Amino acid sequence: MTNLEPYLPIAVLLVVSTGFAFLVVGLGHLFGPRRPTPRKLAPYESGMRPIGPAMRRMPVRFYLIAVLFVLFDIEVIFFLPWAVNFRALDVFGFVEMIVFIGILLAGYVWLWKKGALEWE
Repeated sequence: MTNLEPYLPIAVLLVVSTGFAFLVVGLGHLFGPRRPTPRKLAPYESGMRPIGPAMRRMPVRFYLIAVLFVLFDIEVIFFLPWAVNFRALDVFGFVEMIVFIGILLAGYVWLWKKGALEWE
């Protein structure tokens, strides 16, 4: 075999866990009680009667803010390995992180100027 032999236990784990998940969901669907009533089928919003249709269009700005949050959140994750290896990286690592922060700041300022972070 090739060098993939050490990954065999991981592949077996993925196959077994995926199969088990499908089995449990299938058994629950097969043997679970199904007694739909109008009250059970009605939308639920924190104990209040829903106002308007359940599936309404969300403004694009909502998704833009969410994507930008995820983007900046993921980029901030890169600070942890840099902080852990700060002494080993010396001046080169410091300068690289300053450049990285500068790029993040430039993107943040650009988004701010474009009005992408304003909620109306």
